[in-house]
Amino acid sequence: MRSLACLMLFAGAICGQQQGPPGPPDPAAAKLQMAHVQGNVYVLIGDGGNISVQVGKDGIMLVDTGFAQLAPLAMAEIRKLSDGPIRWIVDTHVHTDHVGGNAAFSKLGMTRTSIGAPRIVAQSNVLNRMTGPQPDHQPKIPEAEWPNDEYFSPFKDFFMNGEAIKVYHIPNAHTDGDSIVYFRRSDVLATGDIFTPDHYPIIDLERGGSVQGLIAGLNRILEITVPTKYEEGGTLVIPGHGRLCDEADVVEYRNMVTIIRDRIQDAIHRGLTLAQVQEAGLTTDYDTQYGATTGFWTTSQFVEAVYQSLSEKKK
Repeated sequence: MRSLACLMLFAGAICGQQQGPPGPPDPAAAKLQMAHVQGNVYVLIGDGGNISVQVGKDGIMLVDTGFAQLAPLAMAEIRKLSDGPIRWIVDTHVHTDHVGGNAAFSKLGMTRTSIGAPRIVAQSNVLNRMTGPQPDHQPKIPEAEWPNDEYFSPFKDFFMNGEAIKVYHIPNAHTDGDSIVYFRRSDVLATGDIFTPDHYPIIDLERGGSVQGLIAGLNRILEITVPTKYEEGGTLVIPGHGRLCDEADVVEYRNMVTIIRDRIQDAIHRGLTLAQVQEAGLTTDYDTQYGATTGFWTTSQFVEAVYQSLSEKKK
């Protein structure tokens, strides 16, 4: 098993090549690497969304399932940790780079000790998005990929492999159905795409996302995480994409989003149009770390999403 430091370098090499969720990769060329985080929790990182893996005597739990095309490759890595059944899956949100493998893992994770199919947990808006009309004339999502255990309350909890697991709904952040997942004994928090340390956050306005909700979600993460010494270590954070982090990384990211939000909010109050805000370079001091001019999610798209989100709040 590679060390945490090696895994962070591996993640940085991959995520530095892409901005935002990538398209479905070629399984023959896909890169996935498993590493121990701490306690019972591991992370499978590489192409597509990060997959958190908790293992123990009760079996296997996953947070997110990545792309469907990569499920056999991912399952082969998981089987190096455990030959038990997959009993729980938590979907952090609706995007296919995080939930595309639901149906595949439900089959691949079955063993002779399985008690039915895995429970697939998601906030109710995820199921609503999956069952409703799909944007841009995309095909209907098959029923086998839908969550079968939706929750409506602010949180859901259960016990697996000797530790309590808390699933918290974060309203209207990256989407309207975001969840973060806290492994209490292992002291690991999986955030989905509310936190993606290698690029500006994707705010999916069409699916209920907002910049204000995103900042509230980052603050909720900071309420849960606790550092050890000199604000480092302690609770480890598995982002939706990219390297493993701790509370200090989330603080830096939260501050960046908040500062850019305030700058764009001030520009709106001064009557600047979106085009004028785009020309003003309000993200310039952060672009070298988080920005992109090409790819799925560019700096320009991020600024537009923040502008539109704040303009809608103003109406």
